Amino acid sequence: MFQDDGSSSVTSSPLQFFSMMSLSPGVGSPYPWLKELKSEERGLYLIHLLLTCANHVATNSLENAEIALGQISQLASPDGDTMQRIAAHFTEALADRIIKAWPGVHRALNATRINLVSEEILAQKLFFEMLPFLKLGFVLANQAIIEAMEGEKMVHIIDLHASESTQWIALLQSFSARPEGPPHLRITGIHQQKEVLDKMAHKLIEEAERLDIPFQFNPIVGRLEHLDIEKVRVKTGEALAISSILQLHPFLASDDELRKKSPLNLKSSNGVNLHRVLHMNQSTLGELLEKDMLNGCSASPDSSSSSPLSSPASVRMDYFLNALWGLSPKLMVVMEQDSNHNRPTVMERLLEALYSYAALFDCLESTVSRTSMERLKIEKMLFGEEIKNIIACEGSERKERHEKLDKWIQRLELAGFGSVSLSYHGILLARRFLQGYGFDGYRIKDENGCVVICWQDRPLFSISAWRCRK
Repeated sequence: MFQDDGSSSVTSSPLQFFSMMSLSPGVGSPYPWLKELKSEERGLYLIHLLLTCANHVATNSLENAEIALGQISQLASPDGDTMQRIAAHFTEALADRIIKAWPGVHRALNATRINLVSEEILAQKLFFEMLPFLKLGFVLANQAIIEAMEGEKMVHIIDLHASESTQWIALLQSFSARPEGPPHLRITGIHQQKEVLDKMAHKLIEEAERLDIPFQFNPIVGRLEHLDIEKVRVKTGEALAISSILQLHPFLASDDELRKKSPLNLKSSNGVNLHRVLHMNQSTLGELLEKDMLNGCSASPDSSSSSPLSSPASVRMDYFLNALWGLSPKLMVVMEQDSNHNRPTVMERLLEALYSYAALFDCLESTVSRTSMERLKIEKMLFGEEIKNIIACEGSERKERHEKLDKWIQRLELAGFGSVSLSYHGILLARRFLQGYGFDGYRIKDENGCVVICWQDRPLFSISAWRCRK
């Protein structure tokens, strides 16, 4: 749709022309030529309007922002082409940010809104079924686990978001084909919905019995940020693997109350006492906590600087990673969105999010009808909610803090983990799967032993593997 270097599939003159024009003085009387724009010209103008509107919102020029929103609404559509659909969701996000300036009004408008977990689960399921990203993550994660657990007789896997049984059914089948025979497998699944865990347990137990594999499923009901790590018991003799699929970035959300407390009285969000965490890894976490607690001189308490651990927002992440480190995993696989949506200003986040979500919307555009209800649900309930969180929210409320692979590498290394290169065989399996998916446009890049999944040349998701470095 548009590219990072500013180039596009059309000449730059229409955008230059649009940028020199003043906005319509009245929302009710937009320029008549707006409706006559060709698709590519309309896309360029929508980008211009969105950036203009975001600038007005950032500078609190609400009257001009309202005019820009009115013009965007003339062109955007949740069931139009890619740029029209994106603009519809970004417009909603910008409007929500404006309304948040009046907390009473915002609360009143949302007083009867019901956030259904079932809708979130449905959106995630549709995302898994209609796009290849999670499936590729599962292929790479499973192969890394199989290789790391070679020769192990007792294997324990902790799934930090146990919502999809497909991954572990495939792993059971792979373990059953091991020359030395399958290990005794135990999976600890964490999810906020008991029904989801019950369904997963039933499917996995059924498959394990069919394959004659000794198997145990240990469900933990609750949100990951409230996890008591003491409930995750690793038995003597078990080789541990941790699977984190799109679960770490919310821990970057700043916690103002956490920063106000004395470091010595703090407990992490998963219940691990700070003294214990420091004992785990004094050479890393102790120094980092001191820096984080003293570093109140950031430009903004919500900002994210070039160093992944110089911001107070990373304190909760430090606790959680060190708690995982304390479990001594033989392998941890991390999949995250490979985008820079954790920038300090709304303008920076909006521009980066435009590129990322244009690519995701293009993925759907290439394979799914514009009238598909399933597509509309993914775009509204998943992508739209993420966009709204990135643009409209700040502080601990902003959970969608996606970052680039290099930031995750720095953060995980400082937490005491050592990188494990994803094998050539695993990457080959992923590429074969992608070829069998039957659609062009997806790319897999090997980044120094990690994998980045791209749409065309736009990185969208990263997958990396780690071990506990003593």
